[in-house]
Amino acid sequence: MSDSAKPWTQPMPDAQFKLMREILAAPSPVGLEAAMTYGVLKPHFESFAPKGWHLHQFKGNAGVVLDTHPDRDDMFKVMLIGHADKIRMQVRSIGEDGKIWINTDSFLPTVLIGHEVKLFSEDPDAPGSYRCIEGGTVEALGAIHFSDPAQRDGSKGLKKSRSTWIYRSTAKTKAASAEPGCSPRRLDYFDRPIRPGFSPNTFYGAYLDNGLGCFVAAEVARLIAEAGGTQNVRVLFAIASYEEIGRFGSRVMAGEMKPDALIGVDVNHDYVAAPGIGDKRMQPLEMGKGFTMAVGSIASEQLNRIIATAAKEQGIPLQRDIVGVDTGTDGMAGVLASIDSAATSIGFPIRNMHTISETGHTQDVLAAIHALTHTLQALDAIPDLQREFLDNHPRLDQASPLTHQGSDKPDSEDDGNNDESSESQASNQSNHSKKNKKKGKSKTSV
Repeated sequence: MSDSAKPWTQPMPDAQFKLMREILAAPSPVGLEAAMTYGVLKPHFESFAPKGWHLHQFKGNAGVVLDTHPDRDDMFKVMLIGHADKIRMQVRSIGEDGKIWINTDSFLPTVLIGHEVKLFSEDPDAPGSYRCIEGGTVEALGAIHFSDPAQRDGSKGLKKSRSTWIYRSTAKTKAASAEPGCSPRRLDYFDRPIRPGFSPNTFYGAYLDNGLGCFVAAEVARLIAEAGGTQNVRVLFAIASYEEIGRFGSRVMAGEMKPDALIGVDVNHDYVAAPGIGDKRMQPLEMGKGFTMAVGSIASEQLNRIIATAAKEQGIPLQRDIVGVDTGTDGMAGVLASIDSAATSIGFPIRNMHTISETGHTQDVLAAIHALTHTLQALDAIPDLQREFLDNHPRLDQASPLTHQGSDKPDSEDDGNNDESSESQASNQSNHSKKNKKKGKSKTSV
């Protein structure tokens, strides 16, 4: 397959980027996810789903599951899960001077300052109906003229214990702020849709976590539908809720539908670019180098093998993510729901997670979409998937001995992190070394 025929090596088409932007822009804070699931994804699913596919809905949350073979519990079930919920800010008090005081689930206070927000408020005369108020910005310190010397020289800064507030241009009094229905317990939301970045194939904005996983699940569903569906595998394309507060929505879905294999799809970290963590020796995951696959205690080696093989056969770049005891994603849903399910997590490195300036790479996202599509097709081609997973757990007592020592490393062996070809890796290392020499720097290999 030539590079020109590989979508993950090309710029993302405008129509596809537009869909990704619409999914990410849907205001879906924790507990109020329906703007994304019902407002964007449900009609999108209905636009391409073949006759016979079914969309499951739930009473306790706004999650949805697109099911390729409803009621076929005799089939091997694979669930792909992205989560629609996003971290949010809440109004906790309104000051006499019109300031709207807020707190947050999981934002660093310093990333909020100076940014525009939308305030969503329930209509006091019509419970359950919400209105959107625009024109607010977040502040905490005020004018430099009123700052003490420690704040000016940086020795004293903003702490989580110090509340932030929203300024509204028309809110000069508490009464004016409360007039449109603003009250404690309402919530506000960053007004920052994604935009293309100035570096090729990059984009930035708020809430990549985890509209991107939902977008990937939806695009895999579309590609599987266009290819004629699956014959032996029942696929459950799931959009969950409550991930940010404990993976609660996905464990409900797993408990209800009992998948045999489960793949969480979520954003990951670009550890290479992350500031101040060099001494932690994190795995060198990097934006623009392909999708990531979890390797850790609960990650199924059998499922990972099928994903890695599908990616390798198609030439899709893969980075291995060492996650330890917890994937940190909805990949844990089966374990948390006490379901016997082979599980793993697929992602894409982004920068500045849980900030206003999250940054991603479209080719990593496309790599995940096509790797998962080919994985589902590979699973569909295995004659007896139940026995495949029951009988083929890796046995370390049958491991073959190493045939080399020290510097006698075979040319075909890589470091296990990025599944590019040896030739490509050598070329990349050569180019990287040249760059470092030009800068007068050296980089220690990991």
